[in-house]
Amino acid sequence: MAQSFNEIINRETPTLVDFYAEWCGPCKMMKPILEELKSKVGTHATILKIDVDKNPQVASAYQIRGVPTLILFQKGKVLWRDSGVRPAHELATIIQSYKS
Repeated sequence: MAQSFNEIINRETPTLVDFYAEWCGPCKMMKPILEELKSKVGTHATILKIDVDKNPQVASAYQIRGVPTLILFQKGKVLWRDSGVRPAHELATIIQSYKS
């Protein structure tokens, strides 16, 4: 049922991954931002949250040094990456700029 991380990031549809931790204050600020973003992008992008403490292999593979770190993937490639809290409209613009 559940798709693997690699299956999801290898899709044609862009996938924004939010690498976060439960103890991280700024990460908690991202939850409503990502909900707003989902309402803006709908089916044009997938939004995925990865807890770095529960998924250390994935965090290590993408050299996550701080949280929140956001990475936009498409077809397995990193299109964009940044750390810190970003507003939904900015994230929507970034996703739109990479839409095929």
